[in-house]
Amino acid sequence: MRIISGTAGGLSLEVPKTVTRPTQDRVRQAVFSMLGELVPGTHVLDLFAGTGAFGLECLSRGAASAMMVDENKGACDVIRRNLAKTRLTGGIVRHSDVFRLLPLLHRDGKQFDIIFADPPYTHCDADTDFVAKLLTEEPLPALLHAESHLLVESHHFNRETKSWPGWEVLTDRNYGSTRIVWLRKLPHGIESS
Repeated sequence: MRIISGTAGGLSLEVPKTVTRPTQDRVRQAVFSMLGELVPGTHVLDLFAGTGAFGLECLSRGAASAMMVDENKGACDVIRRNLAKTRLTGGIVRHSDVFRLLPLLHRDGKQFDIIFADPPYTHCDADTDFVAKLLTEEPLPALLHAESHLLVESHHFNRETKSWPGWEVLTDRNYGSTRIVWLRKLPHGIESS
């Protein structure tokens, strides 16, 4: 696993020894091809960050800041080491449960230009559908402004929900077993079709 492009391009990243499923380089490359020149100067929120690869890639490509959030302390320690290794500035590591942190960020009036979420994949009907839970989380839309972008990674078999109330799907693509959905929040009172 490595930083693909930008000021830290080519540097390898440490991967946590925990149950982390890092986003493959080719999937990240496809995501950044979709984002194009949207990254420089942005404020990024990387949820379920794992290695911090998405947030670090954004910083390497000129993002003003990247907050990387994971509830696993070991993953947060790895993100901090990766941040130090890359010497990128503007990185913030938060050791927190995502669903507890979102209301706090909302309360503090935080807004982001790009939010990337790579929640745990579901494996059976009894598992939590973290994508559906995240997209119905009340504070999440408030963290985005009208021009913000939300990208969600999930397993490509997780296609039972094609739309979510309050969200417009801009792009929905599969890369092997990985599904990337690019969403935008709809103006208040407009429902997705």
